Amino acid sequence: SFYSAFVLSSLGLAFHRTHIVSALLCLESIILSIFIALTIWPIHTQTSSLTLVPIFILAFSACEAGTGLALLVASTRTHGSDHLHNL
Repeated sequence: SFYSAFVLSSLGLAFHRTHIVSALLCLESIILSIFIALTIWPIHTQTSSLTLVPIFILAFSACEAGTGLALLVASTRTHGSDHLHNL
């Protein structure tokens, strides 16, 4: 199910690129599916060496969300809308 969530959000990012908000939501769902898959993978393999990788993914996801929202606010202020074709 995590692979299908990743593929569906990738397809959403590829085909529905009209607004910055929809692109950001697709990116967040991609990162969320990667985070969940990397969190469950060491449990299935019963290893503890990869337990910090999901935390790093979560930190990069927070940075990506902050940068995306800053881009959204900046483009809305300068161009008046969040349509990607205005950029």
